[in-house]
Amino acid sequence: MELFPDIPLESWYDTKQTLHRFEQIVGKVRLEHSPRRNHWWHVPFHLTGSGLTTRPMGLGDGNPVFTVDFDFVRHRLVASTLDGQEASLPLEGLSVAEFYLRFQSLLDGLGVDGSISEAHPFDLPDSDRPFVQDHEHATYVPEHAMRYWQVLSQVNLILEEFSSGFSGKISPVHHFWHTFDIAVTRFSPHPVPQPREVGGLVREAYSREVVSSGFWFGDDTVPEPCFYSYTAPEPDGLAQQPLSPVAAEWVKSGGGHLALLRYADVRRMPDPRASVLEFLESSYRAGAALAGWEISALACPGGVTDPYVVRG
Repeated sequence: MELFPDIPLESWYDTKQTLHRFEQIVGKVRLEHSPRRNHWWHVPFHLTGSGLTTRPMGLGDGNPVFTVDFDFVRHRLVASTLDGQEASLPLEGLSVAEFYLRFQSLLDGLGVDGSISEAHPFDLPDSDRPFVQDHEHATYVPEHAMRYWQVLSQVNLILEEFSSGFSGKISPVHHFWHTFDIAVTRFSPHPVPQPREVGGLVREAYSREVVSSGFWFGDDTVPEPCFYSYTAPEPDGLAQQPLSPVAAEWVKSGGGHLALLRYADVRRMPDPRASVLEFLESSYRAGAALAGWEISALACPGGVTDPYVVRG
């Protein structure tokens, strides 16, 4: 399998739009039926050997323990319960409205109450349209969905490798269904007072200083896949810090800046994996140094903190 196969946004835009909404439907079930974790760590999906998983949920909410998986090899959505029951539906050939109704029926058949309180997209252009009324988004090309999962899987492992070098508080590597990116976030112990008016999502996500790194497939603002990193709160002078490799750059984003390394540039580099790791490390150090983090004390080379282990 080629490392970082070509996946230009325009080649699978319609499938991405449909799949994004499928994932938001399942993700909202995950949000409402799993124990809350700090910084919303209970919300995202995780990679599997054939797609994505919600991980087990239920139990505390009166539901049986259940899991929902996207299978991008067989192109099905599979729900299962702890007693061995399983039900599935195809991903191809359904509109968002049809997917929503069939998914709810599937859960009902397993004895699961999968109701969600806000059954409409989050932070998408049609966020005021209920899922059950969306007959517009109905494109699912299996080859495109599989390529999406393959790229996610490769990026997931590189982010895991990057994560291994940090011994402080760090999120899992996880795939956010609301923004459709895969990310890992390093935290400092320094609290960040957030005003009430920014909303609960921001107050929880950014209650500590963070350097967040990840990858997204492109959107209407940046219409190509990119690796990225940002520091929040953004320290003064961040955009003047050097980045590696030379193709990386700082770009304005909202009121701050993102470090960006374009996927197309990475694909042309002699060692793409090493180039991405170099980018992630340089952008982390740029933000953490200006924010006053103890970079050396938080380092964990090769994932080892045992002083008696000789690192290769």
